[in-house]
Amino acid sequence: MSRSEVVTGRTTEGLPVAPSLGPALLETRVPRQQSLVDGRVVYLCALSVLLAVAAGGVAQILTRLIALVTNLSFYGRFTAASISPAGHQLGAWVIGVPILGALIVGVMARYGSAAIRGHGIPEAMEQVLLNKSRIPARITLLKPISAAISIGTGGPFGAEGPIIATGGALGSLLGQLLHTTASERKTLLAAGAAAGMTATFGSPVAAVLLAVELLLFELRPRSLIPVALAAAVATAVRIGFAGNLPAFSMPNLVQPSEPALAAYVVLGALVGVAAVAVTRIVYGIEDLFDHLPIHWMWWPALGAVAVGVCGYFAPHTLGVGYDNIDHILSAEIGGKALLFLALMKFVSWSISLGSGTSGGTLAPLFTIGGGLGALLGEVAAHAFPHLGIDVRIAALVGMAAMFAGASRALLTSVVFAFETTRQPIGLLPLLGGCTASFLLSCLLMRNTIMTEKIARRGVRVPGEYTADFLEQVNAGPAASRPVVTLAADDLLAAVRAWIATRGAGTAHQGFPVVDAKGELVGVVTRRDLLDSAVPDSAPVRELVRRPLAVAFEDSSLREAADHMVHEGVGRLPVVSRAAPRVPVGILTRSDLLAAHQRRLDDAHVEERSIDWRKLAR
Repeated sequence: MSRSEVVTGRTTEGLPVAPSLGPALLETRVPRQQSLVDGRVVYLCALSVLLAVAAGGVAQILTRLIALVTNLSFYGRFTAASISPAGHQLGAWVIGVPILGALIVGVMARYGSAAIRGHGIPEAMEQVLLNKSRIPARITLLKPISAAISIGTGGPFGAEGPIIATGGALGSLLGQLLHTTASERKTLLAAGAAAGMTATFGSPVAAVLLAVELLLFELRPRSLIPVALAAAVATAVRIGFAGNLPAFSMPNLVQPSEPALAAYVVLGALVGVAAVAVTRIVYGIEDLFDHLPIHWMWWPALGAVAVGVCGYFAPHTLGVGYDNIDHILSAEIGGKALLFLALMKFVSWSISLGSGTSGGTLAPLFTIGGGLGALLGEVAAHAFPHLGIDVRIAALVGMAAMFAGASRALLTSVVFAFETTRQPIGLLPLLGGCTASFLLSCLLMRNTIMTEKIARRGVRVPGEYTADFLEQVNAGPAASRPVVTLAADDLLAAVRAWIATRGAGTAHQGFPVVDAKGELVGVVTRRDLLDSAVPDSAPVRELVRRPLAVAFEDSSLREAADHMVHEGVGRLPVVSRAAPRVPVGILTRSDLLAAHQRRLDDAHVEERSIDWRKLAR
């Protein structure tokens, strides 16, 4: 019997015990080597192209449906021509229009699906995290219709949220109709959402980043490639319908000075504080609605009262208000008029959103943030004229910084503001301002406007996307050595005597079994060896009841851990590829946990390794 020093491990209690497999035990099961892409990714890419075309078409349909409802509600005409509700001639009757629309949405949510409530992205995140990306099929139809009614009757929302949610629902539906994994459904959901956002704003790169930061929670080629391809195709669909002009018109900018750049960073920080306040106010209002003694079906109608009143005094707060963003970014509106518009938009939107109606948050946040940025820029330009602050850049930074602070989608905010205006001069101010907003948001607020709702339901949303640490460590160095082995032909009587003497005080629970040549036959546990139902006269090899599962020295710990789960074992002999049946170590679950020590050590503050005083000499 061959034995070396003890290796610690854990048992595989509770695993089903199969009868002896005899010659079948010669089979060796090795970890599946993870590849960046494979044929399934190509399949997903083909599906994503089809999905992008469909999502692009749905975006155009929803946009026209909103315009149709707007024309019917405010002008009494049956046409899908794009128009703002601000030019209506309804007088005080305008207050009733949003209320009527909210009543319809409340009934749809009550008797159709409650999932149509809200702005769509948190609900999609919840399905990704908890339901294997399975969105009910009816949402694909009910969400856009409810959003069209809500926004078309004056709801102060953007169309992008419902379009993103509908695109995601399309992707999820396609994944449910086909044979796909949960990970592939998530990719299709994200591809549909990215295609929907791109079809709305013509911002493919920002759409991909939004999918990564808010839906995929990862950055892997397997998911990134189909999503990026869907965004590219959706861009082509949008160009076919709406042309290639930027979503928001903005005059060409002049390169800012260094002092101005510093001012935009400070401005972004101030807007970040405002984003935290906006998020807390929205959920505070939602909490107030939760305490009302009436069914939630009626809440949207109550929230719509604020929409109607604000719309009566400030007609431009009604509807999507993309034209408001154009005016703010072009500095065509400012001073008290801008302050009034931003405040009324915030009051109307926050109360309506808190009531649980259907609509998007991006456009309102851009309007509020752009207005706040422009106002701060005006004040700074007046107080410090030598800084050379451009109010238009201040509005652009404020718009993006508000979304960055509220959603903590930093890269999405920067790239989105660039893609929708195509002003490269604004990139550096955007990066500084949005990063400052992101920093303040992280310091002052645990959850975001996208995650607070589902976090309250106990859903844990990833806040950081880091490389898998176990993927960075090979199994060979992490395995315990030397290995305790048992000879396959030894009798249990001798092994049990050894356990009773030398092996009784060890934590060793598993033993690789080798033949006369030193090659692996299988693995047995201490529990197997001490089983009283097996006589002392039986050889050790009779206790080997399952095919051999091993890990290679150059397998990653992630591959080894996944192999343990697939095989239902608690330890793997580690072998070299040159000698795949000769054990050189053994990897246990405890070894996997111990490997994280290096990761934890990397987070500790260390003593300085270079003395600055020596450098000064």
